This record gives sequence, C-alpha cells and structure tokens, in this order.
Amino acid sequence: MIVLRLLGLLVDVLLLPLRALRRRAAVPSGTWLTITIDGPVVDIVGKPRFWQVRAQKALSLHALDEAVTAMLRDPRVRGLLVTLRSMSAGMAVASSLRASLTRARAGGKEVVVHLPMGGDTKDVYVATAASKILLGPTAQLAPLGFRTSARYVKHALDRAGVEPQVFACGEFKSAGETLVRDSMSPAQRAQLERLFDGFHDALLDAIASGRGVTRERAAELVDGGPFFGREAVEQGLADELAYEDEVADELGVAPERRARRRWAVDAGLYLARVRRPLVRRLSPPPVVAVIPVHGAIAHAAGPLGGLSTDERVTRAVRAVRRDRRVKGVILHIDSPGGSALASDLMHHEIEQLAREKPVVACMANVAASGGYYVAAPASCIVARATTVTGSIGVVAARLSVDPLLSRLGIVTEVVQAGRRASLLAPVGPLDDDARATIQRELDATYRAFVGVVAAGRKLAEADVERLARGRVYTGKDALDAKLVDALGGFDTAVDEVKKRLDPRVRARLEVRLVRTPRHPLPVPEPPKRGDATRRAALAMLGALLPARERAVLELATNGERVLAVAPVFET
Repeated sequence: MIVLRLLGLLVDVLLLPLRALRRRAAVPSGTWLTITIDGPVVDIVGKPRFWQVRAQKALSLHALDEAVTAMLRDPRVRGLLVTLRSMSAGMAVASSLRASLTRARAGGKEVVVHLPMGGDTKDVYVATAASKILLGPTAQLAPLGFRTSARYVKHALDRAGVEPQVFACGEFKSAGETLVRDSMSPAQRAQLERLFDGFHDALLDAIASGRGVTRERAAELVDGGPFFGREAVEQGLADELAYEDEVADELGVAPERRARRRWAVDAGLYLARVRRPLVRRLSPPPVVAVIPVHGAIAHAAGPLGGLSTDERVTRAVRAVRRDRRVKGVILHIDSPGGSALASDLMHHEIEQLAREKPVVACMANVAASGGYYVAAPASCIVARATTVTGSIGVVAARLSVDPLLSRLGIVTEVVQAGRRASLLAPVGPLDDDARATIQRELDATYRAFVGVVAAGRKLAEADVERLARGRVYTGKDALDAKLVDALGGFDTAVDEVKKRLDPRVRARLEVRLVRTPRHPLPVPEPPKRGDATRRAALAMLGALLPARERAVLELATNGERVLAVAPVFET
C-alpha cells in the first residue's frame, strides 16, 4: 500500500504544473457558483451505495459551507446563484441554510436566489438571505406563518368502544393527550404558542434584515400575503421577475460569456476541484465521525419504518471507538424520541465513547425526549435557535377494547396465577392497584431521565426537574435554560470538536458520516405482545392519527415506556 501511495505521489509531482493550470482555467474570473435545491436539505450526506446512485440527491449543508468557505477566498468567484424549486426541511435546517447564504453575502459575494415556482414560508425565510431575489413571473410568494393541528379522538373512540389508557409524567408531556381528551390542554397550548412565537420571530427578523425593512413592515408582509408575480416585487419581497433563461440577464452576464456557457460552475463540481489536493497525502487523514440518530428511537427489527434502533446506533458507536483514525465524534440528532429502554442503551454506549473521545451533539430540527436523552452525555450540545428540544418526561399507554367486545357480544375468559399477571397485557381493564403500579414504574423512569440530564449537564436534579415535566423548548430557550451550550448548525458542531483536539490534528481533519458496520448474525425479533384485538384497534386509530402519533402509540401499547414528543412541530 505504501509503495502505491509513493508511486501516486511521484505522478502528482510530475503533473503538478499541468493540474494547477487546469484548476485555474476551470473557474474563469467572474464565475457564478450554482446550486439547485429541489428536494431534501440535510446537514451531511454520506457517499451513496451503488444501488442509491439514481436516488434523489439531498443538498448537504456541510458541503455548501465548505463551498462558501472556498469561494470567499477565491477572487475569481463573483457570487452564488441558488435556484430554489422545492425544499424539504424543518425550521432548524432552513436556519442553517439561510446562515450559509448570509455568510457568503457578508463575505462580499453576491447571493441571488431564484424562485421559479414561488415559495412558502420557509422558502421566503431562506431567500431573504440573498442580496437579490428573482421570482417566476406567474409564481407567488406566501410567507404566511406557522400552524399545526391535532385531532382529538376521544369521542370517536368512545363510540367505537376503545378505551386508551395513557400514563404520563409531567403536565407538558402531551404525546397521548389526543387519545384521552376532547380538546387541547392548557399546558400543550402554552408550549405550542411559545414554539410558534419563536418561529414567527425568526421569520420577521429574517424578512426585516434581508429586505431592509422595519419589523413592523415585515409583519405586514406576512399578514398581507400571499403575493402573486409583480405584486411581490411591488411589495418588496422580490426584486425582479425572471424565467430561467432570463436569469443570466438579471445577473449582468455578458452575452459572449453566455454564448460560451462559461459564466457558471456547479458548486458541487467546484468544491470537488478545490477539495482535491494537488499532491496526494502519504497517509489517510484523521476523521471526525458523524453518527446519525434520525427518526423515532426503538429496538432493532421494530415494526415501524424510518427508525433509529439501539442495535444500529450501538454498532456505530462501538466501531468509532475502535477506529484509531476517528479523533472526534458528532452525534447528529433529528429524532422526536421513542423507546425509553432503547434510548438508555444508546445513552450508555455514547457515555462510554465520551470518556475516550470528544463527543459533540448537533441537534437538527427535533432532538426531544429520547432524542435529548441520548444527547445528554455529550461534552457540548449545539442547536439552532429554531430546534425543538427538551420534553424531558415519559409516557405509557394501553388499549382497552372491552366495551367494543361487549357490544359485539364477545366474551373474554382469563385464567391467571398471580395478582398482577395481567399487568403487562397490552389490552384489558386495569384496577386501581395496576394503575398505581404502572405509575410508580413511570415515576422511576422519569427520575432516571432527570438524573441522566443532571449528570450530563452538571446540574442539580432539582434544577433539571424545574425544566423537565415534559416541556418542549426552542433551541434559543434551551440555551437560556442551560439545556444546550451553543446556538449554531453543523459547522458550529465541527468547530466545537476541533476545539477539543490537538492543533496538529485539526488542519487535516475529514468529516465523514458513519456507515453502520454489518452485523455478523441476524438480529432477533423483539417479543410479540400483541393480539388480534390490539392490532384491530391500532388499525382503526391509524386512520385518525398522524404518523408520529401512531408510532408513539405502537411503541407504548407494545409494553414500551416511551420518551417521545407529540407532533407539535409539524408546520
């Protein structure tokens, strides 16, 4: 291997003048870097496996940040042109994207955002970072604000003969309240209003600073929308109307350059060129490993899709512990939580890792409940001001279909030995003793959660208890409450890792998404506690509830103690 590297180094040295000339010629003076956003936007994208090559490609904010850093040092690059067709991103990721564009603009480069299909609230929020906004002539801008809704299904379940039995620790722990209440609780409404006030403030600040208007005028633009075509320009939300073939004219590109198609370079290709060293290294670089915890947290081989399982995360954590090239770790969390047991197993492995290597938690759109539990051992927690976090609490649920069965004339006969033999059954009635027993167990889980946060954040348990009780926070409020250490995005998390490393290592670091090592043995299925009546009840609820609420209920009624936040953040 070392012989091959030496031969490669010799070839690089011989071809160095030619490669330097090619690199310079590839980016003429006055070049625009181009980015097209038409789908998911995420903090970091791993190298695709061979079967994923044709899949929809997400925009990597880490790659965009690197491209912005390179262009700020490159006098040949005039600016950045972003074509924003559609964007799948939460508010925290949108904040990170906007911050990257703002940094390019503050560094003296022109930033132009073209919205050929128009834009909604998040699109406008991002676009206002630009020095110039171009809108499709027949498109509209609709920065209308934020909303969420929840279906309260108690009456429907009563009529159907299904009785959900929900247990929770913390008056703000609202993950199951849609099943057992007729309307929103005051605590839930209060934390929702606080969240959306934070999002709305961020939107108004973005419009005011980006478009050079007062905050009062920004509020008028939000409340007066949507704006169609020319009206958006007249109201000051856009600068000009332009079809795609007219963008170059609006940028002032000379006709001869347009004819030769030499005025723009894809930002991804530009980054690939500047990333590649003119002379290769003899040894591979040290690595900052990124471990993703994305989606609901559950056990391996769970019944739901899009999960972060303790088995997968554990294998990833153990792999980076063993890898001597890995000098630091970013725990990237975008999860509303899930299984209390799975969260604790992940927490234990991350705690062991943090004793050997610096671990920084980077919270994306949501890192709440179980998502916060797994972040607690990190030496530093980074969140965006619009990240949804906190929700330190626990919930459990059972389904009783006895009224339905009775209505259908079905009789259930039970034979048991042991006073509490039916306690873990997923269906059936509960007496006072059983309810008290479940509540004691939940209280113990809740105290463990508070203890984990207190140890990780170096706070007194009494102080954590005041912040807990299931309450959800924005990242900005969480910073004030000392639940996070810094506001920022993925780039901030990378900087926090570098601060904790030897200066000789920092200059050569490579950031890499961890691929979970393959497991040598099949993962066993979890024990099945369901029965036909429980599955039927869940199927009925599936038609009434949003996906995340169904996921929480599926976990909870399978005997899990759940650390999950209700879907309050969907806008």
